Amino acid sequence: QVQLVESGGGSVQAGGSLRVSCAASGHSDTSGCMGWFRQIPGEAREGVAALCVGVGGSPFYARSVEGRFTISQDNAKNTLDLQMNSLKPEDSGMYYCAAGGPSFGPLLPPLYRTWGQGIQVTVGS
Repeated sequence: QVQLVESGGGSVQAGGSLRVSCAASGHSDTSGCMGWFRQIPGEAREGVAALCVGVGGSPFYARSVEGRFTISQDNAKNTLDLQMNSLKPEDSGMYYCAAGGPSFGPLLPPLYRTWGQGIQVTVGS
């Protein structure tokens, strides 16, 4: 089973940039999608961005981050990165990496099989 470990994140002022990275180890879950999700206390986890095998390589983004966030995958390093630009306070939250999601619902958290422990992103106003 694949293990996922997030790194990066931290705190930044509104308008700034951060990058989070997810390192995958163990048996690679090469089917389906890998993605980034976020959650703030008291609210449901939401999909941010995803990449899916066999879907032409086109990424999926939540409308709230489209044009500001970029998801990328480094197959040689087995990492999934999320570059976040023009950050807003509402982007704050715990960011999770996940693997094994389906291409028919790449941004739906309940459909993913494997999760990292999460990393905090805080955007000040």
